[in-house]
Amino acid sequence: MESIETQTGLCPKCQADRSGDATECVRCGIIFAKYRPLPVRLSHTGASARDESAGSAPTWWVTAKQWLIETDTTSDSLAFYGRAAVFLGLLRWGFAFIVTPLETNYTGESFLHLINLPFHEAGHLIFSPFGRFMMILGGSLGQVLMPLICLGAFLIQTRDPFGASVALWWTAESLMDVAPYINDARDMELILLGGVTGKETDGHDWNNLLTMLGWLEWDNRLAHATYNLGILLMLASFAWGGWLLIRHYDRSRH
Repeated sequence: MESIETQTGLCPKCQADRSGDATECVRCGIIFAKYRPLPVRLSHTGASARDESAGSAPTWWVTAKQWLIETDTTSDSLAFYGRAAVFLGLLRWGFAFIVTPLETNYTGESFLHLINLPFHEAGHLIFSPFGRFMMILGGSLGQVLMPLICLGAFLIQTRDPFGASVALWWTAESLMDVAPYINDARDMELILLGGVTGKETDGHDWNNLLTMLGWLEWDNRLAHATYNLGILLMLASFAWGGWLLIRHYDRSRH
């Protein structure tokens, strides 16, 4: 039986008018074929309070589960095998990032560095109206914000938590890619985009940023903190994606 939204030609998310052959909403941008509403949850404040006082999960935890786990209802077996292949590939690649010391610049020499680079350079341009400090910081911000934007799009627009877990992995890798750059703030020995080192120019992003802040002597500690945060987020992406795969496997068997 068709939903009320389909019958009346309305977007199921924002209720905008929808033509019969449209594949996505012109107002909120959701893809109709992929959109799934959040599972029904208690909205009555009194009932929620009673449940929490009785030992049930708090409302924020229930909501988090709905967004991060329960909106994934895919049961197709072929999709499961595709997801499993992606997960195993990221698991193997991510493990190499995790066990390789920051000082080797393994992340900076990987293929993904070339993927991050355009977003890094675009970040400088996007944040340039906000002053010199933000323009310089915008490079590193740009390459970290891009996968976070993808994560939000997967969760909110397409209701695809597994895709969001992959975006979280990319966010983690991007942080780990920035860390060697921070670590080089004083030494300035990394080869930059123009084929020269920071010593041969007027420094580089993180040399300039930490000098402006008076934190240059903290470059190694900040770099390791950034790298370790990347490791934690990568481990979280493995746990998230793995749990979604287990649930997908169980659904595909029924």
